[in-house]
Amino acid sequence: MTQEDALKELSRIGRERAFGRHVGSDRLIQAGLDALIAGVESPSLALLAGLLRSEEPDAPALFNQVLDELGLLFHPPADSRAAKWAMADWVAGQIAAGTLDPASGTHLIWADIAYDLGYPDDLEPLVHCAHNLDGWEESWGVSLEELNREAVEAAKHFVDKRSAAEAGS
Repeated sequence: MTQEDALKELSRIGRERAFGRHVGSDRLIQAGLDALIAGVESPSLALLAGLLRSEEPDAPALFNQVLDELGLLFHPPADSRAAKWAMADWVAGQIAAGTLDPASGTHLIWADIAYDLGYPDDLEPLVHCAHNLDGWEESWGVSLEELNREAVEAAKHFVDKRSAAEAGS
């Protein structure tokens, strides 16, 4: 793992946590260890990476401290609707980049985001993909790989459309 990869992983886990997703202390410690081995430097990183099992309750606070020291600490918007849209942007970006499984990502958008936003039209293609991936059967005559590709394309389209809208405002 390179320093860049390690920093991306720390940032990804930080975003996941900022959006309310549970990340176990074991993953936080492992991410810290991976970053340390990759050569990332932060005053608290060695403390995080060296936590013992009995010290796991300290991992979330130390992880946040590491993110802060590295300038990676993320705070979602205070407004709940804006936070959900920010989460949708992030999840779709992860799907589009290939760092999040399309079935998991579209399900997250369907179950945790679209519902709370009242199923907006912009999220409909991703919700549709989630339904297809969730209920897929071999008898459909379309491969699971094809449905995954459709989900990635829907995510890319969503990200591009949101980026264009932000650039225009």
